This record gives sequence, structure tokens and C-alpha cells, in this order.
Amino acid sequence: MEKDFIHKLPVAITVCDKEGKIIYMNEKSCETFKEDGGEDLIGENVLDCHPKGAREKLEQMLSKGEKNCYTIEKKGVKKLIYQTPWYDEKGEYAGFVELSLEIPWDMPHFVRG
Repeated sequence: MEKDFIHKLPVAITVCDKEGKIIYMNEKSCETFKEDGGEDLIGENVLDCHPKGAREKLEQMLSKGEKNCYTIEKKGVKKLIYQTPWYDEKGEYAGFVELSLEIPWDMPHFVRG
């Protein structure tokens, strides 16, 4: 049930191992990257999917286990990209999860105390 829920979530979720090999893509991720191969990207290295500058950043993140968060605009859609390490059942660093969420242009921001 849990995997079905995650697989259908309207947020692109891409998971790679610590070497950068893509090991999971949910439906939204496959749809988002369909022009690049979609589901066929599973088993490929995420580093091969990025230009030099982004590739260098990813290499650093993979080697140091550092998270990365930013917004982008692509094809008129604003997105939040959140890349964070994930850990196996033993608590050992195992790779990265990338969440890509479409966000509104005028998104409210609240300060809560």
C-alpha cells in the first residue's frame, strides 16, 4: 500500500544509490523525464543526465551526503527541487532522494512561532 501511494503521488520522486545509479522513479518522475527516457532511466547514472556544472554539484553531494534545495522555472512552471540523502535500515548513507514539486508563482510564506 505505501509504495502504491508514493508511486501515485503528484510529486516527482527520483531515488539514486550512493554511486548515482537511479533505482526508483515514481509515475510523476517518469512523466517529468519522459523526453529523457522516462522509466528507462532506472538503472542509468544520474550524473549522465546533467550538464557539467550540475554534474559537479551532484558529484559533491553524492560524495559528502549534502542536501541541496532550490527553485527553478522550466517550461513556464515553477518548481521546488529538494535533494536529500537517504539512509538504509542500518542507518548508513545509501544515496539521494530528489523531490520535485510544482509550486505557485505567488506562494504565501508564513512565520510561525
